Amino acid sequence: MTQNCPVCQSPLPDKGTSCPTCGFKFQGATQKFTPVPTEPRQSADDTPKRFRGVLRILRGRRAGTAFVLGEEPLSIGRHPNSGIFLNDMTVSRLHATVEKMGGAYTIRDENSYNGVWVNNANVDMKVLRPGDVVQIGSYSLVYEEEEA
Repeated sequence: MTQNCPVCQSPLPDKGTSCPTCGFKFQGATQKFTPVPTEPRQSADDTPKRFRGVLRILRGRRAGTAFVLGEEPLSIGRHPNSGIFLNDMTVSRLHATVEKMGGAYTIRDENSYNGVWVNNANVDMKVLRPGDVVQIGSYSLVYEEEEA
């Protein structure tokens, strides 16, 4: 009986450790990483407006992919059912959660192995500001706000 990848549904080889189509890894422990030095991006205008938050992948697989943040909490992790699925062994299965609190988006570390880094500082919880660079495992994402 042929098994399919839980992420892309492609057929899998018999003793494979990852999907040959999308790269999803099936087994193994979370690996250690070191943060990548980055310069935080600055917003040109700090005038309050109606906005929607966006996390855009700067570095890692699927660089350029944008995730629009909504009213509901959004999970980030290596688990295939994560709202933001980051398929890398430096990312915990449930690594972080982003949620809207009091008109701003916050990111919270969910007891991950490698932590959540915002502008090169390890944080447990942080209110995100436009231009903040978030590092989760080997992925770098930038928080942006778009007019709604």
